[in-house]
Amino acid sequence: MLEGRLMACPNPLATHNVAAMNLVVQLSGQLPDELEVIHALDVNLELAPPGQPGFVRRPDLIVVRRSRRSSLVTASEVVLVAEVLSPGSRYTDRRAKRAEYADAGIPFYWMIDLDKPVSLAAMRLAGEFGYQEAPAETRIYEAVEPFPLKIQVDRLTD
Repeated sequence: MLEGRLMACPNPLATHNVAAMNLVVQLSGQLPDELEVIHALDVNLELAPPGQPGFVRRPDLIVVRRSRRSSLVTASEVVLVAEVLSPGSRYTDRRAKRAEYADAGIPFYWMIDLDKPVSLAAMRLAGEFGYQEAPAETRIYEAVEPFPLKIQVDRLTD
């Protein structure tokens, strides 16, 4: 739902789901004990005043504090959000969601592009300027924030 309007989007392709689930598996084994990864759960972006139609998105995956598991997570509880680009969501993921997630204060945003070569573009919130994007990785993505990890990007669609 976006600004009180129900938004329809086509179902993702099988490759999209495989990549999302492989990312969940890779992340799960590397998360600190206090964090967990959740696939396809609604997030209230908290961008509307109370009593007004809200901004809710369902990212491909989120990383949240383990103690915050609920049916509707708020953006302030999300550490990392990731979207796997699909032909029907490419513009929305690259533009609208990027801006909304930044406005909502989600610290880290990843976009996984399935066009060959598969790539992961990691972004970090840079204050009022939105996300600062690092060069996309096509083989192995390594990070120390928001926690130490290594993602085999070239294995996401295997």
